[in-house]
Amino acid sequence: MATLPTPYKIKGLELKNRIVMAPMCQYSVDTEDGMPNDWHFVHYVSRAIGGTGLIIVEMTDVDPEGRITNGDLGLWSDEHVPAYRRIVDEVHKYGAKIGIQIAHAGRKAEDAEQPVGASDIPVEVLAEESINGKLKRPRALTTEEVKELVIQFKDAARRAVEAGFDTIELHGAHGYLLHQFMSPSINNRKDEYGEDLARFGLEVIQAVKSVIPADMPLILRLSAIEYIDGGYKIEHAIEIAKRFKEAGVDMFHISSGGEGLPGELKPANHPAYQVPFARAFKEALNVPVIAVGKLSDPLVAEATVANSDADLIAVARGMLNDPYWALHAIKAVTGKVTPPVQYKRGIR
Repeated sequence: MATLPTPYKIKGLELKNRIVMAPMCQYSVDTEDGMPNDWHFVHYVSRAIGGTGLIIVEMTDVDPEGRITNGDLGLWSDEHVPAYRRIVDEVHKYGAKIGIQIAHAGRKAEDAEQPVGASDIPVEVLAEESINGKLKRPRALTTEEVKELVIQFKDAARRAVEAGFDTIELHGAHGYLLHQFMSPSINNRKDEYGEDLARFGLEVIQAVKSVIPADMPLILRLSAIEYIDGGYKIEHAIEIAKRFKEAGVDMFHISSGGEGLPGELKPANHPAYQVPFARAFKEALNVPVIAVGKLSDPLVAEATVANSDADLIAVARGMLNDPYWALHAIKAVTGKVTPPVQYKRGIR
């Protein structure tokens, strides 16, 4: 019996299958006010119709100056809540669950007049990896500003609960603000947030946990390793993750890199290249994990969960290519699928 189509439960979150739509920025808020629009509505609801078990809404920022671009989603105002609730309610009609990834881009905020970060160390990326082709030098956050950001994460989480989301994912990967604080190569602070590289993350986790229901799982996305020369290795990430688990993280979503230009160590490009990272976290922490990274081949995805390398698999580009990836994947591994009645003539 195939594992990919089987239900999964963590705390109060019950999923109909093991398939996650990974968060992917759409850069489509034309009004630049952080408000989701009809594009986002269709984008996410179509993946629910397409059979996805858990949809994670793209990186949604806690502060206007914390967006990668001004076209990104936001959750810094109570005025945002109704627009998200519209998406959540419609996704639920098709048996899918939906979470939201809340974050701050930090030094990777491309449209900010003055990006801020854990330190004033600039980030170097390939031009094609930047929306605007260049990044400005950041200003180091003051200690008081860091504490204010913890409150912003807390308020964004409260709004996510009000909008009806089933889970929240904190973005601690890919060189964004949470990652910047936990990275020895990026954080050169002299205050308590530099003395303890986990402190900012711990405070954010504790603040978010204080406003979400007790049965709502909290997910944290992490970069298992960094690719810049001198970047941290998986042992560092696991040790910090242990403390995050103790603070209340229920599941880890394991990726890698994103902090800057790769040095001698380059990211791989083969199917399931990040699955060993996910497995390492699962074994070291005895905690549920989501694997991600070139898992769009249904048989590779099935093997990942069937071999217990991960509890869930997340698909990104595969779902951009095919809104009905989940239905097609289940059919590929089982030989049959139950699509929405409207599509039975086409997907059988």
